Amino acid sequence: MTTPQPRILCVDDHDDTCLLLSALLGGSGYEVKHAGSVGEALGVAREEHFDLFVLDSRYPDGSGVELCRQLRQVRPQAPVVFYSGAALAEDEALGLGAGAEAYVVKPEIDGLLTAVERVLRGQGAGL
Repeated sequence: MTTPQPRILCVDDHDDTCLLLSALLGGSGYEVKHAGSVGEALGVAREEHFDLFVLDSRYPDGSGVELCRQLRQVRPQAPVVFYSGAALAEDEALGLGAGAEAYVVKPEIDGLLTAVERVLRGQGAGL
């Protein structure tokens, strides 16, 4: 019997980032779906099961921190990893304070893969 691929919802409003994450995470054995806004992400998260959410910090219709808090209410068991260009320590503190397990600064691809793998194995990000 095969184990199902972990499902990841990547929320980013930039198409190039979505393509990159699909290639990177899909090539690592994950099933990846995308949303481009806070509203779209919440709608998809209410309708479908995901094992992990990958969020950015800012969207045209809201913040990643607020999205993280809302996702924690909708899907409390699914971990969150931020993948953001917001590189200040306070940005990371806000993301982690909202309930994320890890915060990786773009364009750190290896760090994102490591965080996703560790979080899905239940080991925390260690980053």
